[in-house]
Amino acid sequence: MMHTLRWQPSTLLLAIAACAALALSVALVSGTWAVALFAAPFLGALLAAPSRAAPLARAVTAPPEGTPHRVFEDETVTLEHAISLDGAGSLHVQPVPRPGLAVTTTGEPQQLTATASRWGNYPVELYCLVIAPHGLWAAECTATISRLHVYPLAAPRQIALPRVPLPDRIGTHLTRRRGSGIEFADTRAHQPGDPLHAINWKASARAGRLHINERFTDRAADIVALIDTYPHAPGPASDSLDRSVRGATQITQSALQRGDRAGITTLGSRAHWISAEQGRSQFYRIIDVVVGASTDAVDVPGTLAPLDALPPGAIAIAFSPLLESQFSLALMVLRRRGHPVVLVDVLSGTLPFEEAVEPLTAQLWRLERRKLARDLESVGVHVVTWNASEDEGADLQQAFRLLHRTTRDTGRGRRR
Repeated sequence: MMHTLRWQPSTLLLAIAACAALALSVALVSGTWAVALFAAPFLGALLAAPSRAAPLARAVTAPPEGTPHRVFEDETVTLEHAISLDGAGSLHVQPVPRPGLAVTTTGEPQQLTATASRWGNYPVELYCLVIAPHGLWAAECTATISRLHVYPLAAPRQIALPRVPLPDRIGTHLTRRRGSGIEFADTRAHQPGDPLHAINWKASARAGRLHINERFTDRAADIVALIDTYPHAPGPASDSLDRSVRGATQITQSALQRGDRAGITTLGSRAHWISAEQGRSQFYRIIDVVVGASTDAVDVPGTLAPLDALPPGAIAIAFSPLLESQFSLALMVLRRRGHPVVLVDVLSGTLPFEEAVEPLTAQLWRLERRKLARDLESVGVHVVTWNASEDEGADLQQAFRLLHRTTRDTGRGRRR
């Protein structure tokens, strides 16, 4: 890629001109023309300097960005660049600083190391300063040599799912429905069409007729994580987006490790999603959507989740600070479509204000939040509070374990 240079007077040229002007000004004010002799060397340097039309370099050449580098947080990657000039001049290169990204030079020429402390999509840029051979003209530009897709780290913990009806697909989740499986359920009398390998010979001998073993089925689940991407005020409300991303990463990673299908949808002014699939590559596709680097995701206008974003019967697990009513409405619509919906409150009671507020205002805000949570519960949306602590992965695991027990107790006696 070519970056055209626009030559301008360098700092040295400006300093020489300032010294010459100072000497001439003193000579003019004092009336002592001998002082003007001090300006002669500076004027000579200016007159001898080549003009801007001199055959200097016209552009800085940088190779294309190529394939982005995919790393996790705090991982170090080595980058190489081949920036060059197409003419006369000396090239000085230094990394452009960016929040969360540390780029340092190594002992090797044209080699850099980059480390990101926070997930995101980072362009690695170099500031190029070109100085003419005589030092009186300079040009500058910024060249992007690569791009880093930094993935968030998620605790490798299994997340318990709520006890809801699962699709009729073989998986690892034990259900109360009887069929082909491993877990023993009961025995019953043999019927035409039952497989012979299911016959319980001991029970058949005692009863005097054939009996077979019934087993609980193991099924797979479809998990779709939803992230609230509506803009919020700076402070705790914006910090909750980081927790949402890490929570969605942990949920989808846990689902894929169990052999379930997982997908992700971001809801804001536009919906950005990829369908639920299986496999290790699906995890990286999901993270690409999170960091805004996906080329496979579908982007559509609207505030509701598209019908194709969630397979029939998929469990929707949403992460939101509950500050935008449109997101709550989208969850209610999903519930009306028949999807089990779980909402994780990532704000966890923290006041979303930059400055301190009156205690009465804070109490009214908490009451309004409780009312919203009750409204969501009334339409079938389970609300889970994710308490903030040092080990957030364990807290999210515990929150879903409690939800699993609650849905098990309330749904006892019903088939899945």
